[in-house]
Amino acid sequence: MSPDTLFWLIAAIAFVVLEASTTALVSIWFAVGAAAALVASFFTQSLPMEAAIFAVVSAIALLVMVPTLAKRRKERKAPVTNGSPLTIGKQGVVLVDIRPGYLGRVRVDGLDWQARAETLMPEGTPCRVTDVDGAVLIVCPVTVETATA
Repeated sequence: MSPDTLFWLIAAIAFVVLEASTTALVSIWFAVGAAAALVASFFTQSLPMEAAIFAVVSAIALLVMVPTLAKRRKERKAPVTNGSPLTIGKQGVVLVDIRPGYLGRVRVDGLDWQARAETLMPEGTPCRVTDVDGAVLIVCPVTVETATA
């Protein structure tokens, strides 16, 4: 194995390790470029040529992926929530009995949540979310008065 080949192998591994240690795409482009230079090092012993291949392939990888990633970032997706305040005021149904002081389960907007209530609420009871405590919804029974509120 030539010194150039070893250098590009170490560089590719280092860029992959650096990428794995971050939460953003910061060095994967260079890992792709280093891998291309590694392959080129098997066919040439010219470090300047390998460096040029590294630079060009890294730039192409960056230019191809950045617009795609920017487009995906702009897409609006439903947020992943833990006891989202967006559920306050929504109605649901009790899935598992809720007793005061104990957690039960409710379904609100098609999602199952842990829930607490100040009153006994048997399975099947319609409920309304009044507050959120971490990932636990605070609910109350839906009555004729609160159903229209």
